[in-house]
Amino acid sequence: MTQKIQTDIVISGGGVAGLTAAAAFGTAGFRVICVDPTPPVSSDTEAGADLRTTAFLHPSIPVLQAAGLWARLEPYAAALQVMRIIDAGGEVAEPRLTKDFNAADISDRPFGWNLPNWLLRREMVARLAELPNVDFRPGISTTRLMTRTGEALVTLSDGAQIRARMVIAADGRNSLTRQALGIPVKTLRYGQKALAFAVTHPVPHENVSTEIHRTGGPFTLVPLPDRDGMPRSAVVWMESGPEVARLQALPVAAFEAEMNTRSCQILGPLTLASRLTIWPIISQIAERMAGERCALIAEAAHVVPPIGAQGLNMSLADLTALLDLAQAAPDDIGSAKMLDAYHRKRHLDVQARVTGIDALNRASMMGAQPLRDLRAGALNALYSTAPVRKTLMKAGLGVR
Repeated sequence: MTQKIQTDIVISGGGVAGLTAAAAFGTAGFRVICVDPTPPVSSDTEAGADLRTTAFLHPSIPVLQAAGLWARLEPYAAALQVMRIIDAGGEVAEPRLTKDFNAADISDRPFGWNLPNWLLRREMVARLAELPNVDFRPGISTTRLMTRTGEALVTLSDGAQIRARMVIAADGRNSLTRQALGIPVKTLRYGQKALAFAVTHPVPHENVSTEIHRTGGPFTLVPLPDRDGMPRSAVVWMESGPEVARLQALPVAAFEAEMNTRSCQILGPLTLASRLTIWPIISQIAERMAGERCALIAEAAHVVPPIGAQGLNMSLADLTALLDLAQAAPDDIGSAKMLDAYHRKRHLDVQARVTGIDALNRASMMGAQPLRDLRAGALNALYSTAPVRKTLMKAGLGVR
C-alpha cells in the first residue's frame, strides 16, 4: 500500500545547502522531510568523499547559529583573516605582485571560516538527528513532482507519496525539480576543470587564503586546521580540461613538482595529503528562483566558479531570504505571493554575482603576456585606492 505523508516542506537534495536548509527550517519549527539519492559521505577516507572545502563568510554565520549548526562546526573551522591575491603572470612562475585584503580594514571579524565539506555533512546529519520534526532520508530520491495552487505532490523512489506546502529544490546544477517545473537556465562553459585536494606545508598559513594567478585559472590555498602538528591547506587548482587530465595522470612526485612550481612555494614545499578530486567549472543561472509551490536554492538556482568564496554563501543568502519570508507569514508558506517575493529578493543579486565572478574567472584564465600584464595593472590600481578596496571587500561579503 502506498505510504502517504503530509508535511510542511520537502527538501530535494542532501548536500551542504540542503542539509543546512533542513536544519534551519526544522529548528524554526516546520515539519521537514529531506531526501537525497546518495547517503552523505562523512569521512575523508571513504570513497566518494567530497574533499573540497567551504568558506562561510561572516554574514552567513547567523543562519548557521539559528539552525543549531555553528556550535558544532566552529571547533573545526579555520579562520580566514586575509584574502591574498598574487599575480605570478610574468615570464617565470614567481610572485611579481602581492596584495592583501585584510578583514580588519572593514570589520573586527575575519572574512569567514573554512571547513571540509565531508566534515560539514557529518556534523549537519548529526544535528538533524536531534530534531524530531526533521525526517532525513538518505538513499531516497524525488522521482515525480506535481504542483497545484494549494500544495505540491512529491513521489519518492521508495514509493512514498508526500503532500507538502512547499518544496525546496537543493538538488544541484542538473536539478530534476527545476526541470519538472520547466524553468530554463543559462549556462556558460569555460573548458576548465578544478583539482581539489589537501596539502601540508612547513610555513604556517597564518589564516591567509591565497589566490595565485598565472594562466588557466587561479591556484587557491585555503587554510585548514593543523593536523599532527603540520600546517594544512585545501587547494583548488583550476586549469583547462586537458591540462587537468595530464596533471591527474602524473605520478605523485611529478605532480608535487608541478604543484610546487605553480604555488611559487609561498608556503614552502607542498606535500600532497589526500587523493585528487576533479570538478567541472561552469557558470549557470536559472531564469526564475521559484515555480508553483517550489523554491530553488543553491546550485539548482545558480552555479559559479570557486572564486572569492561566493558559491555556498550565495546559497545561504537564498536560505536566509526564504526562511525570513516563511517565519514572517508561516500560514502563507509556499504560496505564490511568498515565492514571488523570494524571487524578487534574490534574483537580481544572484545575476550580479554570477556576472562578476564570470568576469573574474575569465581574467584569471588569460594566457597572452600582454593580457596578464593588464590584469596585474588592474589589480594594482584597484588595491591602491583605499575606498575602492574597502568597497570590493564589502561587496564580496554581501554587506554595505
